[in-house]
Amino acid sequence: MKLNPLADRVILKMAEAEEVTKSGIILAGAAKEKPTVAEVVAVGPGGLVDGKEVAMTVKVGDHVITSKYSGTEVKLDGEELTIVRQSDILAIVAE
Repeated sequence: MKLNPLADRVILKMAEAEEVTKSGIILAGAAKEKPTVAEVVAVGPGGLVDGKEVAMTVKVGDHVITSKYSGTEVKLDGEELTIVRQSDILAIVAE
């Protein structure tokens, strides 16, 4: 099955949360922070959203940083994805 986002929506695959800190401490499940770096897997067409023209600036394959608790989490074919508005994306990570 495939998701096709509408309007200014973007589908993201979140990066895995770190299980071990840089100093070597193993984190329990509750102590892990929600990852904010994600890969863009699908992009909506943009267009007229809430009376304003929205041009999509992200593209499939981009790595982005989002707000910590933004978006709607969905599970599709065993894969966890997050659907956000383009305005919830704070930055594109330059490689």
